Amino acid sequence: MTTVREIMSKEVKVCTPHEPVAAAAKIMRDVNCGSVPVCEGKKVVGMITDRDIVINCVADGKDCNSIHCHDVMTSEVITCTPDTDAHECARMMADHQIRRIPVVQNGEMVGICAIGDLATVDIHINEAGDALSQISQQLQ
Repeated sequence: MTTVREIMSKEVKVCTPHEPVAAAAKIMRDVNCGSVPVCEGKKVVGMITDRDIVINCVADGKDCNSIHCHDVMTSEVITCTPDTDAHECARMMADHQIRRIPVVQNGEMVGICAIGDLATVDIHINEAGDALSQISQQLQ
């Protein structure tokens, strides 16, 4: 059994709730991802996505340097633990239509598991591909 601990990224760039949305966008650009955890200390309080920024800030003509992350983030965050099985993590991504899951232990974020991390391990029936396929189909 492959656990999330074995494949997760431990070095995670995060933003705080009171940082401007532009700061989250810069992290997304710099690490080439579409979502960033929003944390107070090591506690995950939200996720902000490129879609959140476009729909809730850019499309409304708001200033990305004035609007804070907490104003546009999703506060109901799906998380897993380091001991979560990789198969279960893939299922969670598909079920919730997400590509990245913060990994939390004892209330603190210790890493993040992305769909790309799942693709690097030999999990049977191509679960990473199935998860991505289901995510992509449901978002169209």
